[in-house]
Amino acid sequence: MGKIKDIWNGEHRSFVRYAVYATAVFVVLVGFVNQDNIVRWIKADIELKQQARQIERYQKEIDEMDRKIQMISNDRDTLERFAREHFGFAKDGDDVYIIEKKQ
Repeated sequence: MGKIKDIWNGEHRSFVRYAVYATAVFVVLVGFVNQDNIVRWIKADIELKQQARQIERYQKEIDEMDRKIQMISNDRDTLERFAREHFGFAKDGDDVYIIEKKQ
């Protein structure tokens, strides 16, 4: 600590103080005031991470839909079950009851 104090109060103290103040002002301008500042970088980084998680979630949903499409395309029983569940289709002799939910 003594060496820093010697530099601060030494022979070139006006230059040292000017350099420290100028550096502090520069850091404040670049870090917080400038349009491309550190705060915006941090916010952008957080947003990028959120979007990466969202992309990952959507990719899982797409993979699940692709799997269902393959099952429906290749398996007749799965296709029939899907048609019954979503469109109310039935085999001859089946009774179909359609229950609608009130909103």
